[in-house]
Amino acid sequence: MVVLGTVFTSCNPNEDVDMPDVPVDNPSSSQLDLGATIQRDFMGRIVDENNLAIENTVVSIGSKIASTDANGMFIIKNASVKEKQAYIIADKSGYIRGMRTVVPTQGINMIKIMLIQDNVIATISSGAVSDVQLPNGTKVTFDGSFKDDNGNAYSGNVAVKMYYLDPSNPDINSIMPGSLQAVNEQGEARVLESYGMLNVELRGDAGQELNIADGHYADIEMPVDPTQTGVAPATIPLWHFDEVNGYWVEDGIATLIGGKYVGEVSHFSWWNCDAQFPTVTLCMTIVDSVGIPFSNINVELWRSGATYPRVGSSNGFGEICGLIPANEVLTLKALDQCGVVVYTSSIGPFSTDTNYGDITMATVSSTSITGSLVDCDHINVTNGYVTVNYGGVFSAVTVVDGSFTFNVTECASLSDFTLEGVNYDSLQVTTALPFSFDNPNVGNLIACSAVTEFITVQIDNDPVDYYLINLNGGTGSDGLSFNVSNQTATGNGLVVFGQSIVPGTYTASSANSFYVETGINMDFGMPDTLQFTLNNFGAIGEYIDMVITGGFVDNNGVSRDLSITIHVLRGV
Repeated sequence: MVVLGTVFTSCNPNEDVDMPDVPVDNPSSSQLDLGATIQRDFMGRIVDENNLAIENTVVSIGSKIASTDANGMFIIKNASVKEKQAYIIADKSGYIRGMRTVVPTQGINMIKIMLIQDNVIATISSGAVSDVQLPNGTKVTFDGSFKDDNGNAYSGNVAVKMYYLDPSNPDINSIMPGSLQAVNEQGEARVLESYGMLNVELRGDAGQELNIADGHYADIEMPVDPTQTGVAPATIPLWHFDEVNGYWVEDGIATLIGGKYVGEVSHFSWWNCDAQFPTVTLCMTIVDSVGIPFSNINVELWRSGATYPRVGSSNGFGEICGLIPANEVLTLKALDQCGVVVYTSSIGPFSTDTNYGDITMATVSSTSITGSLVDCDHINVTNGYVTVNYGGVFSAVTVVDGSFTFNVTECASLSDFTLEGVNYDSLQVTTALPFSFDNPNVGNLIACSAVTEFITVQIDNDPVDYYLINLNGGTGSDGLSFNVSNQTATGNGLVVFGQSIVPGTYTASSANSFYVETGINMDFGMPDTLQFTLNNFGAIGEYIDMVITGGFVDNNGVSRDLSITIHVLRGV
C-alpha cells in the first residue's frame, strides 16, 4: 500500500515555535532530490490505536514545533519543507515515534498520525542467542551482541519492544513511517508496495537505547499477509527507514520460506519488505459538477494486480498530491464518508510529474456545512477551529474571521453530524453540538463554555502543554495532604503530591515534602531544585492554586527547567 498525498483535518492550542536546525549525519548512502525549499501550512490530529486523541504530543516540521491540544490537534504555519516532501514527526512518551511524509499542497495540508504504544515484548540477556516472537509469528533472533549509543559494548538485560504492521491494517497510512517514498541501491527514486513492516527498539538496564553490535546481525521473520500469498515474490528487497531524511533505503534482501519473509539486518529501526516501482508525482483536484471542491474526500488509486490501493484525502481546496508508480494505468475510486465508492475512473499512465487538474465527479453532489464561530459577546473568533464528526470521520478546519465551511459527500444512510468549536484566544469551547443535513447552514456556534480549570506545563523553552479536561484535586485520607492530577485516555497523566494544605513554599526536602509523582520525563532518583508555591487551597468546589518552578534531571541525564501552573477545582 502506498500513500497518495494525504490531507486530513485537525488543530493546536499553541502557536508553533521556531527551533534552530541541528545538523545531523546522514545514514544513507544516497539522497533523493526532494526539490526546492518552500513554505506550507499544516493541521493535524494525533490519535492512539483506538482513534482517541493524544494530548500534548510534540509535533515538529522542519524547525517548527507545536503541541497537540485535548482533541489531539495541532497547527503549524509557514513550515519550511521540500517540494516533494514534508516530513512530520510526532513524539509522545510511551509511544513509538510517529513519522509521516506527504507531498505538500498549496492549501492547508491535513495530517493524521496514529501512534502505537511502545510495549516491552520480552527481556533477553546479552551474550546469549535469543528469540523474540509476536503472536502472529513475527520473530527476531538476536546473537547476543549489543552496543550503546556511543558504540560501546553492552552487557546486561535487553528490553525488546517490537511491533509488526500488517499491510492489511486499515490504519496503515496513519501508522507507517514516511509514505513509501524510497531510494534503491542504485540511488534511484522509487515508490514501494509493502508486504509487511517491523519496528524493533532495544533498551538497556538504565533505559538507554541499544542496537546490534558492529559486525553482528539479527535474523527477522515476517509472515506474508494471506491476501498476498498468491503474488508474493520468492525474494524481495529489504528496506530500512531513514529517520533523518524521512524515506526508505534499500538494505538487503528477504527470502520467502514457509509463508514468511526471512532476512538478516545489521541494525534496528523500521524494516520493510517491499516491491519497488519507478515513481512520479501526481497532483489533482477533486470537484463536483459545478467546480466546487470536495474537501476530506477519500481517494484510492489501484494499480493492476495490486492487493491494496494507494490512498489519499483531499484538503479544503479539493487538492491531493502524492507519489505514484510511473507508466501505469491506474483505477481511481472516490469514497464518501461512510466508505461507499461513489466514483470510479481510469487515469494515466504518467511518465513525468503531472498536475492532472480537475477530477470532476459529475454524478456526486457535495453538501456544504457552513456557519460561524463566535465568542460569548457574539464577536467572530479569529483564532480557533471547528471540528465535524460524520460517519465516524473526524475532520476540522480553521476559522476565517469566524466563518467555516466543510464540503462533504453526504451518505445516503446517515443524515446526522456533530460540530464542536474551540476559541484559542479565550480558551473557551462549545460542547459537541448535534446537527442534521436537513439544515447544513448551522448559524453561529457560541464558544462560551469557559475553561474553569487548567494545568499548564512547560519544560525548558518547549511549547506549553495545556491540560484542560479530566482534572482532579483533593485531600488525602488524613485530611492534611493533597494531590492534583489529570488522566488521559490511556490512563497516563501528571500527578503532583503535597504533604500540607497550608499556603506556602515547599520543596521535596521540606518537613512537609512536595513532589511531582508522575507525568514528567524525570529521573526521580536524582535531586531536584523544584519549589512548590501553594497560593491557595480552597474548600470543596473552590480552587487549588499552585506554581512549581525549578530544575530537574530527565531519564537521559539531561538537566531541564520546569514551570507548572495549577488552577484546579478541589473535589474532595
